[in-house]
Amino acid sequence: MLWIGVLLLSTPALPKPEDTPTATTLAGQLLVASPEMGDPRFRHAVILMVQHNKDGAFGIVINRPIDEVPMAKLLDALGKDTKGVEGTVRLFAGGPVEPQIGFIVHSEDYHRTGTTDIDGRVAMTPDPQVLVDIAHNAGPKKSLVAFGYAGWGPGQLENELALGAWVTVPEEPRLVFDADRDKLWDAALARHTVPL
Repeated sequence: MLWIGVLLLSTPALPKPEDTPTATTLAGQLLVASPEMGDPRFRHAVILMVQHNKDGAFGIVINRPIDEVPMAKLLDALGKDTKGVEGTVRLFAGGPVEPQIGFIVHSEDYHRTGTTDIDGRVAMTPDPQVLVDIAHNAGPKKSLVAFGYAGWGPGQLENELALGAWVTVPEEPRLVFDADRDKLWDAALARHTVPL
């Protein structure tokens, strides 16, 4: 598991959230692959949109678990103190872009420097200190650890939406953190009621 060693060492250049009026941003929405999705990397994907503006879009796939590792092993790989650390953490494939970079999507009850408040109910932090805090019961109540992300250049996501590759549904913390990952795509798609 050498890839754990590079977790969270850098952050991609994200679109600036203030560049997009709230009425047109998809940040805080779930982007759900339509049944007609042609790209096999995103077949049945559910993506939490973190940021979206005129410069592009950024999201984390939340329904692709890849491994479950002891929290102590993950922290040790990051060079963090593991004294008194127990339990495991589930890791997700967050998307095909920069899979060596880790992100922690979490409940809004936790903030530190670098935390992105997505919609007032969920947030995202790229700092490994959140994992230390989680391990010592001082972190967010709910969290999801993902490697990689889904990214789009200017206008790319809008084109894919127009072609029917995706549908959007309102984000709900229960879907992000608690829903059965094997059934999440069906559950999210069932929430889509208005054609784009």
